[in-house]
Amino acid sequence: MGLNLSDLRDAIAQHGPLTRVLIADHQGSTPREAGTSMLVWADGQSGTIGGGALEQQVTDFARTISKPTALNIPLGPALGQCCGGNVAVVFEPFTLDTLPPDTGPYIRKISGSSEQPLAFKRLLKSLRNSGQAPSLIWLGGWLLEPLTEPKTPLWLYGAGHVGRAIVDTLADMPFEVTWIDTSADRFPSYIPPHANYLIAQNPTDAVKHAPANAHHLVLTYSHALDLDLCHAILSRDHASLGLIGSKTKRARFSSKLSDLGHSSAQIASMICPIGQRDLGKTPKAIAIGVAAELLKASATQSANQRATA
Repeated sequence: MGLNLSDLRDAIAQHGPLTRVLIADHQGSTPREAGTSMLVWADGQSGTIGGGALEQQVTDFARTISKPTALNIPLGPALGQCCGGNVAVVFEPFTLDTLPPDTGPYIRKISGSSEQPLAFKRLLKSLRNSGQAPSLIWLGGWLLEPLTEPKTPLWLYGAGHVGRAIVDTLADMPFEVTWIDTSADRFPSYIPPHANYLIAQNPTDAVKHAPANAHHLVLTYSHALDLDLCHAILSRDHASLGLIGSKTKRARFSSKLSDLGHSSAQIASMICPIGQRDLGKTPKAIAIGVAAELLKASATQSANQRATA
């Protein structure tokens, strides 16, 4: 995780001045972990910090501020939640004229003293001496955040065997994975750093938060939920839609999606089955095939962008 200047710049160019909302720290049980961020502008947003009452509160607040601000928000009865955790949320307004420098890490004061706290200085010195890559630091109202290279967003619905195999296979590849399922116990105990997990009681509600250039992979435990997700994804801009299943499932879904008003061209763009069947049908074999197709699509997209630049 980190601040992606390219995404921030593109969002401002498209939507105008906006506020970046960042979970700078978290304690206890929370919907998302430190480093999760979203962008909020006058009539929309991109990304999510977990949905629900917390996201609604910070979204409304983000539209009212004019300078960097930090809030400490307990997650409990006041928000109608039973999480019991606590999050430190940083709000930063940006325009094209106030974008951060493109050399990292990005260090700035959000609140508190204009002088860096001694403990913060010591952490910076320790990082320099160790040669380690910097990670997010939130201390005494000061924030350090690494800059990240643009990665292709991939939204993956379902934390079953195939979903886990795909996430594992995508390690060290140029994808930023948002991994969605209905409850915490559906995820493995270890979430790799290239994946951001999101618990959504109704995963279709999360679809609207995906960026327009995101790839989507639908592989939940429920055919009904799979259909709802495909309908939601085809109803908005997306890079690709992959659906786990067979040719029979594809034919059944194609008929139902047609009844829901989707065109033949939209339905034909849906990839089902996913993977490369000549590699096999095990979760790992499917994951390798999916990764190969995603890498190929990403390379083609990059080549097209360079050709039109």
